[in-house]
Amino acid sequence: MISQTTYTVNTIDGPIELTITPVNAQLGNGDFYRTGVYRLANGVVGMGEIIFDENMDEWNYEGMDELTWEEAADVARFIKNYKDPAGADPDALNEAE
Repeated sequence: MISQTTYTVNTIDGPIELTITPVNAQLGNGDFYRTGVYRLANGVVGMGEIIFDENMDEWNYEGMDELTWEEAADVARFIKNYKDPAGADPDALNEAE
């Protein structure tokens, strides 16, 4: 995932539209890379982070119970299977937060 995207997750309180923002970091040589950390927000309200291991196989949800485990699993599945749109610019990773 190069830049943020949105995803609607069905929660016990009804559907909410999450903004998912990948966290990128910079190496000493100036290159940027994906950290495996994805920030979740509902509007301006932070909903925690989903953190993947380096292979995107295992994940952990860090939030204050904003999402249930099942809801977080749904979001993690979306992130893992997400494909950037055709024509997405990989150089966009070089745009630090």
